[in-house]
Amino acid sequence: MALNYAAVEFLELDVAQVMQEEIARKGSNRVLAENLFAFVIFLAGLFFWVKYVHNQPIKALTTSRKRVDWSRFWFAFLLVAAFNIVVTLLDYFSNPQDYQLNFQLEPFLYLVIISVILIPIQTSFEEYFFRGYLMQGLGLLARNRWVPLVLTSFIFGGLHYFNPEVTKLGDIIMIYYIGTGFVLGIMTLMDEGLELALGFHAANNLITALLVTADWTAFQTHSIFKDVSEPSAGWDVLIPVFIVYPIFLFIMAKKYKWSNWREKLLGKVKKPKELQAEVAN
Repeated sequence: MALNYAAVEFLELDVAQVMQEEIARKGSNRVLAENLFAFVIFLAGLFFWVKYVHNQPIKALTTSRKRVDWSRFWFAFLLVAAFNIVVTLLDYFSNPQDYQLNFQLEPFLYLVIISVILIPIQTSFEEYFFRGYLMQGLGLLARNRWVPLVLTSFIFGGLHYFNPEVTKLGDIIMIYYIGTGFVLGIMTLMDEGLELALGFHAANNLITALLVTADWTAFQTHSIFKDVSEPSAGWDVLIPVFIVYPIFLFIMAKKYKWSNWREKLLGKVKKPKELQAEVAN
């Protein structure tokens, strides 16, 4: 999510053009690092706010389990990474005319270092803010689960409206962004923790940055391949949202034995004092 370009969009400038000018002046690795570094500050600020203003441990924002389950993070990460790599390679071999080999060893190695360090921080901030802080806060205000799920998904998707992809592909791509918000929210509510969403989001952005770039995307990098096809989007944007994402949720539901879907997605949210009273009784 290229939040750093939001102000540029409001000034009615061409985001893609501004990015190209910045890349021509500084190089794509430096531009990527500068934009991602902002999320280091955002994440640190969010953790500081939660710990010292709300007096809550970071774990309370992460999971309902006694400890953060990193095996869940890695399961989601590897699942999404493997899927994205396989689909990209299948498309590359099926439509080689749409791709250009973009690999250059030295800049790619720098890209790997920048991406492995900073992209998980970017995606972690978004998950902690939307599926952690905002979802919990809205849940306490609305006293239910479905309102925060819907609102955070639309807000998350809406902020992607400032990405250059929307200019090239049209508003229909917003179905994908909002749908991604929903699937991340559903897995967070059903699993009662952020671990799966953190892994899912990190893998999606990291593999994208390393594997394929294009002149009209938010991540313009020294990736292995470059998409040189004419950008277009139609009803095919529904495939990830209505076919691929449900399959991911089905796999996770089976592995982690999710149950009581209605209550976890639509049920009421009790305030801490009410929970304490129930325990006391």
